[in-house]
Amino acid sequence: MADVLARHVAPRTRMALALSGGLDSVVLLHALVTLRDHYPFELGAVHVHHGLSPHADDWADFCARLCASHAVELKIHRVEIARDDAAGIEAAARYARLRIFAAVDTDFLLTAHQQDDQAETLLLQLLRGAGPKGLAAMPELQHRHGWQAAQLRPLLGVTRNAILEAAQRHGLVWVEDESNQDTRYRRNALRQQVMPLLAAHFPGSQVTLARAAALQAEAADLLDDLARLDATAAIAGARLDCAVLAGLTLPRARNLLRYFIAQQGQALPNARRLDEAVHQLCKAQADARVRVNLGSAELWRFRGGAYLVSPPSGAAPAVRWQGETQVWVPAAGVGVRMEPVIGAGLKRGVLEAATVTLGVRQGGERLRLQAGGPHRSLKNLLQEQAVPPWQRGRLPLLWCDGQLAWAAGVGFDADWCAAPGEAGMLPQVVG
Repeated sequence: MADVLARHVAPRTRMALALSGGLDSVVLLHALVTLRDHYPFELGAVHVHHGLSPHADDWADFCARLCASHAVELKIHRVEIARDDAAGIEAAARYARLRIFAAVDTDFLLTAHQQDDQAETLLLQLLRGAGPKGLAAMPELQHRHGWQAAQLRPLLGVTRNAILEAAQRHGLVWVEDESNQDTRYRRNALRQQVMPLLAAHFPGSQVTLARAAALQAEAADLLDDLARLDATAAIAGARLDCAVLAGLTLPRARNLLRYFIAQQGQALPNARRLDEAVHQLCKAQADARVRVNLGSAELWRFRGGAYLVSPPSGAAPAVRWQGETQVWVPAAGVGVRMEPVIGAGLKRGVLEAATVTLGVRQGGERLRLQAGGPHRSLKNLLQEQAVPPWQRGRLPLLWCDGQLAWAAGVGFDADWCAAPGEAGMLPQVVG
């Protein structure tokens, strides 16, 4: 394990161990404490209390005593898992752990995944029909989107049997999670029923499977290199050029789109949704409105480009402005700052006497942008100014006594504009 730390961890780096109290994490704690005298680093531990087992409190107490004996600071996080979660208890517990781990303020978050876990993960991904990136299973070092720390797996090259032997040799004590024997969970079924058969017929199969995962990781890296080459002509910021995408072979287009989605920090869709997205982006008519649901996000095509958009939040009512410097507009997901100015913005005196509300489009809104000019539909104004369609329903609007006076990114209604030298109030989008 020392070689893993030497590859990735600089002296005096902060590390936190995800400590469940089970065999693997206890052995990893023991190894880290032993190495701490020769390889200086700051070590803490994190325990996630799921509350699913009647022994959960005992496990937390065990971890607290173990860490105290080694002068390692332990932080215990209690989470609530809905037993009727649609994704299943196993997945819900994992998501809860990941949320905790993502927020840990450290340089490296260490988990005790080992070689047998790697082999099991490869088989599970294979049975899900995953491609090279999924079959690469778990990397030794991983930078997860949204995490403060990098995830490090120092035991990934060590077998479960070797870990057990080390624990017995050093007289270590650990807790046993009874749910690990429940073969209703897919990983447990694989571990308890499938892996022993594989080992009986194919000795050393976990090593071979872990090596296959490493080869898939190499293939995934090469595909990312190819995607980066294609991205130089196809991706500019948050925009993917659909013409460039359409000029690639289908496998290469899929690869570029996967890269684009991952680059934007979104979860990758399944193969069916990905194929549908490639087809819609490349084959639909130029004036067709393309909007593909990818699960965690929506993929829109607009003026020859593809954009990833978070799905809209639920409807929220308009909010009333009562003189605050800044007001949050839930329906738009942004704040609006009201800045006092002279000779610009909306008439301050009129605003202060009126009922002022802020919200988003409901349909039928109209603005008169020029004094003496006609009132024009906000829908047409947004189209003329090339505001992307997914933004049109999220722009904050301001009404005075029920009349639309301001639309963010479009302008003010001339009837409400402050005259030169007149006190005004300038609304500005923030956040």
